[in-house]
Amino acid sequence: MRRTSETNRIEAFSDGVFSISATLLILEVKIPSQLTVNENGLAGALISLWPAYLGYITSFITILVFWTHHHWIFSLMKRSDHSLVYWNGVLLLVVTFIPFPTGLLAEYLLHPQSKIAAIVYTGNFLLVSLAFHGLWRHISKEKRLLSTSASFMEENSYHRISRHYRLGPSCYLIAFLASWISEVLSVSLCLIIAIFFAIRAWPLETLIPRIEQKNADYDG
Repeated sequence: MRRTSETNRIEAFSDGVFSISATLLILEVKIPSQLTVNENGLAGALISLWPAYLGYITSFITILVFWTHHHWIFSLMKRSDHSLVYWNGVLLLVVTFIPFPTGLLAEYLLHPQSKIAAIVYTGNFLLVSLAFHGLWRHISKEKRLLSTSASFMEENSYHRISRHYRLGPSCYLIAFLASWISEVLSVSLCLIIAIFFAIRAWPLETLIPRIEQKNADYDG
């Protein structure tokens, strides 16, 4: 399926935003000060940065999964419209915000105010999942922006994405509610959710062609 230059431009711009957001995450992992090293040793100081490592790994994997799903969506599109640009803009708005709550989490996870940091962190991911849901609803509404002659693989992708975005906001809502109870649990749930959606999407590129080949062999 050949896509229009408009959808290619939107995706190229979005790729840049996703890559910048992922790159900025490492800036929240601070080098230990000499005072901290003198008190605890360099090894101890590095170990004490575990909240920053947790936030970095969780956010990077989540952004990677978001970017993969964004590419997955655009691979099914045939055309764009004016509203798509704004829906995509809303998604990028909340994606570019991710480095801030990641830094907040790294700084305050061991602080008495850690619950606020976890709420902001998981709330950001909840907003991203809702933005993805809205973007897909707009794209898939009556399949106006999708290919009218979808292949077997594209049709399966359509149904898989629809299931993902019905499930995504509910999963992140659970993580958001968990942040009011346990900060570490809520962040861990975000990591588990990202891995879960990565695994659910992964077999698509290898499984579907095998099914198509089997069907072709059977028809032959």
